[in-house]
Amino acid sequence: MSEGAAIDIDEATVVARARGGDLDAYETLVARCTAPAHRAAVLLGAGADADDVVQEAFVKAYRQLGRFRGEAGFKAWLLAIVANETRNLIRSRRRREGLWLRAAVREDPLPLEPDPAESAMAGERRRVLHEQLRALDRRDREVLVCRYLLDLSEAETAVTLGLPKGTVKSRTSRALARLRVRLPMEVPGA
Repeated sequence: MSEGAAIDIDEATVVARARGGDLDAYETLVARCTAPAHRAAVLLGAGADADDVVQEAFVKAYRQLGRFRGEAGFKAWLLAIVANETRNLIRSRRRREGLWLRAAVREDPLPLEPDPAESAMAGERRRVLHEQLRALDRRDREVLVCRYLLDLSEAETAVTLGLPKGTVKSRTSRALARLRVRLPMEVPGA
């Protein structure tokens, strides 16, 4: 049996126990999925409200656990709820405050002794990339965030965004082409 299959079976067992009312099993799912859920919320635009979005997503997931079909795994199903909660937050934010979507910069672990020049150039490249990513329309931004910043597969992205897999594939291709056009040939300071 492959390691991936063992993880899937283990997840299926934990989900089944959680469905049966085992709070410890649900706590296990929460522990496994909190970091990717939080990262998704931040990258999809929740920003400082990411903790609230993730908490609400876990509450909704628990209440709707009976509807979970297990086709793409619990994490993908939960991330679909996180994406919906984030969209709701953004709509509410825009109505109340008129704020634009903000995405957090993913911080890469620093080497033991970082080179200040390399750190500055890497930071500038990340800033330019995130700036251009934010400038894309919502549909392009969401598919690129899921595929490349959250490292989701096409199938997981399809579940997360509620799209057919073929749509994810074509939208990813078009969004990458649009992003390439927006990016400068050489990032300032590089």
